[in-house]
Amino acid sequence: MRTFTGRVISPGEAIAEAVVSHGGLNTLASFQKALQFGDKKATCGDQNNPDLYGKQMVGRALCLPQTIGSTTGGLVLYCACAMKRQPACMLFSEPIDSLAAAGAVLADVWLDDVSMPVIDSLGEEFLAYVQDGMKVTVRDGGVVEVA
Repeated sequence: MRTFTGRVISPGEAIAEAVVSHGGLNTLASFQKALQFGDKKATCGDQNNPDLYGKQMVGRALCLPQTIGSTTGGLVLYCACAMKRQPACMLFSEPIDSLAAAGAVLADVWLDDVSMPVIDSLGEEFLAYVQDGMKVTVRDGGVVEVA
């Protein structure tokens, strides 16, 4: 087991199976099926992300370097949370962009009974270590354990 510490963007604790992307997450392309077509598993629809394409994101520890895409990024994350189709947590090796951070923070503040801890700046070693299917535990203070 390895432990990593990052910066807390949205607080909370989670235990989930890792789903890993070594490329950036295009939030709109990834969550489009979940938000527009009722896919309750939030199967990643971004064909340009071979690490995630076709994989379930709901309830998983989404491990990635960063998000990419347009100004819709924060709104997409907020809507995924509002529709209960969010990952268990989002863990970034790099600093999160302000738009994605805004969506995560607004979901935490505005939505009752919704949790999606978001930790960034976990470092390159985090993304090099974590693999699909590993158990990820997010604790208070930005502590992430990977086993």
